[in-house]
Amino acid sequence: MNAVKDLLKSGKTVIGTGGSANGDMAVLADLGFDFLLFDTQHTPVEIKQLQPAVQAMRGKKAAPIIRVSDNRVDLICFALDAGARGIVVPMINTKEEAAAMVRSCRYSPLGVRSNSSVRGDWGETKDYRGYLDAVNEGLVIIPMIETNQAMDNIDEILSVPGIDVLLVGPSDLAIELGVTLDYTSDTYQRALDKIAAACAKRGVVPGMYFIPPGMDPNFFVDKGFKFFTLPWAGWATEGVRNGLSGIKR
Repeated sequence: MNAVKDLLKSGKTVIGTGGSANGDMAVLADLGFDFLLFDTQHTPVEIKQLQPAVQAMRGKKAAPIIRVSDNRVDLICFALDAGARGIVVPMINTKEEAAAMVRSCRYSPLGVRSNSSVRGDWGETKDYRGYLDAVNEGLVIIPMIETNQAMDNIDEILSVPGIDVLLVGPSDLAIELGVTLDYTSDTYQRALDKIAAACAKRGVVPGMYFIPPGMDPNFFVDKGFKFFTLPWAGWATEGVRNGLSGIKR
């Protein structure tokens, strides 16, 4: 149903990269990444503009995950209707906000998502109720932790059933902690350790929205952070150069 969810449950490290409304997402989705993350919070792209890019990924290895701009039922519904397999919501600071997010992501009786008809990419089911249950089970739900308030409420946030990944917003969290963009500081690293430990108690995967520039992804994997994005352009450039270097010119 959802390869990302299966990987998370198995304890594997799940690696994605940024997607966009433009460009050939079908190619990018087949390069080996587990997911493509489409951002509608800090980009000029509206969610409904993403549907062609998301649909181009159908049948490819990577799953589409969309970050909405706010914890609103309509924005989450738009993203799910576009074909998102996972939802990221920024600035989740309390248990109540986390619970509202989960409800928005799920069909009744577990939530309040409006029905949008059967979509084949969630697999075949015997009946409509079976389809709704499959979507509820397969969707990856990812609130972001980015503030001191969220750090204070982390155990309560993680007590909400249905959360799969607690995703660190690296820049905002560092700013809130008073160590702006100093990702190697003791203060920042202690916060990450607190997040990882709290997630381990609840069976939730801690993640990083991105790996800070110049830092080794395995440093974060060793801490327990097994969900993150990495940039692809540098690898693509290197691959093209390697390919061209073997041709007599």
